[in-house]
Amino acid sequence: MRIGSSRLKILVFFFIPVLVLFGIGLVFGPLGSSFLGTTPPGIFQVPRPTVELPAEPVFHVGHFSITNTLLASWLTIIVLLVLSLFLTHKMKLIPGKRQAMAEAIVEGLLNFVESVAGKKHARMLFSGVATIFIYVISNAYIALLPFFGSIGVIEHDGKFAPLFRAANTDVNVPLSIAIMSFIFVESWGMRAVGVFHYLSEFINVRQMVEGLKELLKGKIGQGVMNIVFGFINLFVGVLEIFSHLIRMLSFTFRLFGNMTAGEILILVSSFLIPLVFTIPFYGLELLIGLIQALIFSGLTLVFATIAVSPHEETE
Repeated sequence: MRIGSSRLKILVFFFIPVLVLFGIGLVFGPLGSSFLGTTPPGIFQVPRPTVELPAEPVFHVGHFSITNTLLASWLTIIVLLVLSLFLTHKMKLIPGKRQAMAEAIVEGLLNFVESVAGKKHARMLFSGVATIFIYVISNAYIALLPFFGSIGVIEHDGKFAPLFRAANTDVNVPLSIAIMSFIFVESWGMRAVGVFHYLSEFINVRQMVEGLKELLKGKIGQGVMNIVFGFINLFVGVLEIFSHLIRMLSFTFRLFGNMTAGEILILVSSFLIPLVFTIPFYGLELLIGLIQALIFSGLTLVFATIAVSPHEETE
């Protein structure tokens, strides 16, 4: 009886109001009004959503433009700074609730890094991988707050420019994170195996030099073979350099494309059917933000693990 009454309460106080609001939004919203040939009530008459791929400048400091995505990224940094100070304030040997939450986050990320890179290199890779994960997911989640896209300024041409826009939807932000990921991976590789040994994996002329020496010694056949294989190794090294550079492009457009598509989906759904129809898409965006942060940081971790391993080990 108690289980049945609790289900009835959930049905009455949650699902029925949601269905009623959905029906109102469907009938009186732009989508339903277009089918019925009526004019939406004033409360549902909202401007059509406009999608601007470039970040919109909000104000200028000299010749430098402050864009809405830049403000959003600064907001993310401030929120993370305040949150970290709040969670780690007055740390003790026996942690309280706030400190335990911070330690759980750090320990979970560290275990994630150790499971891929091993304990030998985990401490070195942890800070970069964890920073990328936390920054990407924070940008995605903070962008779901109500004042994003709704508070802004009117420009000289009468166009509305939102004060805050999701930082991950500006291609410059994913590109900057991808560049830092590239720098992290290459610097970790040089630090772990040595600069010259790491660079020799890309530019290896050793076999070619050996072939030239053998030609001078009169070993024609063996010298020619070593020179040929030396050219092949050099060509493979050049391809490897391009593969490292192309990673930045793939990282950038994967994050930019997914987050921009999610923002467009929310804008269109909230315009066509107002009120509660957008709620499931917000849940989807929470999942997508987590997945994108895991993919970005996880691929950085995988490439870093390959970079810090000697070439002989990876073979």
